Amino acid sequence: MKPAVVMLWLLTAGCAAAGGDGPRAYVTNERDGTITVIDIERDTVIGVIQVGARPRGIRLGADGLLYVARSTRMRQPYHPPDNRLVAVDPRRGRIVAEYDAGTDPEQLDIGYEGTRLYTSNEDAGTATVYDLDSRRPIATLVVGIEPEGVTTSPDGRWVYVTAETSNSVSVIDVERNQVVASFMVGARPRDTGFSPDGSRAYVSAEIGRTLSVVDTRSHTVVATIPLVADGDVKPVGVVVAPDGRTVYVALGRANAVAVIDATTNQMVATIPVGSRVWGLGITRDGRKLYAANGLSNDISVINTEQRRVIKTLAGGDGPWGIAIQN
Repeated sequence: MKPAVVMLWLLTAGCAAAGGDGPRAYVTNERDGTITVIDIERDTVIGVIQVGARPRGIRLGADGLLYVARSTRMRQPYHPPDNRLVAVDPRRGRIVAEYDAGTDPEQLDIGYEGTRLYTSNEDAGTATVYDLDSRRPIATLVVGIEPEGVTTSPDGRWVYVTAETSNSVSVIDVERNQVVASFMVGARPRDTGFSPDGSRAYVSAEIGRTLSVVDTRSHTVVATIPLVADGDVKPVGVVVAPDGRTVYVALGRANAVAVIDATTNQMVATIPVGSRVWGLGITRDGRKLYAANGLSNDISVINTEQRRVIKTLAGGDGPWGIAIQN
């Protein structure tokens, strides 16, 4: 057995211990069908979980399971069994449940007191609501054209679904399972981050190179922040610091993370990271930020006070999304 294969086997075999109760970061790798497991106390890679196909969006459920949006790999013939939402037990390092998600699910989120799963169906122009216990769809809702980002507000009242072709955000009322509002943002919106109190949402626009600030009481854009940096700025992943004072935006092929002052709605700094940064994850105390770099195949660990990378960890092939277990 080759050394690289031996190491992969050891990491995979160790996932039962790797996915224990300690603080972890879980990073999907879209080109090799895996999840990288990181001990965020020591900032070391401690495991690899095989999930197959093309995993991208990832969330941690209240039940301790990882929920992953999985689709057919790029440049491969469409294969229906690839296109699933899968629940992964990080302790055992394996898939324990699957949900039929339609074609090409990209992102997902969990809401309604942890009992429902929301996902976007890019090809169909819909968002689907699932009951986690029965694993059955509750509702399928028409949203914008080519929906991608799916984010639940902190109070669980709203789900924002971004649509890259219609440049819009659809607002789902979780009590009624209905789309109750829609509003325009910058070109090709990708992701949403909410302030901790839920009063503001921040929506990245990949082609528009902006961050829209949204008043969630009226679901209207109240400010638009230009995102400027060296290189090919393509804003994608968004996270908000736990204190609500700072917003971080992955700038894609500009290979940097933008730092936004949420009080002034101004971009105040950039932090250089790896190549084609996509997903972001932040620790509960807000002191460390993790950035998935899809072309350099690594994860940048950022000290948010110093605004610099303090460690770079090897990922799988094509790091994409991040979920943090504190």
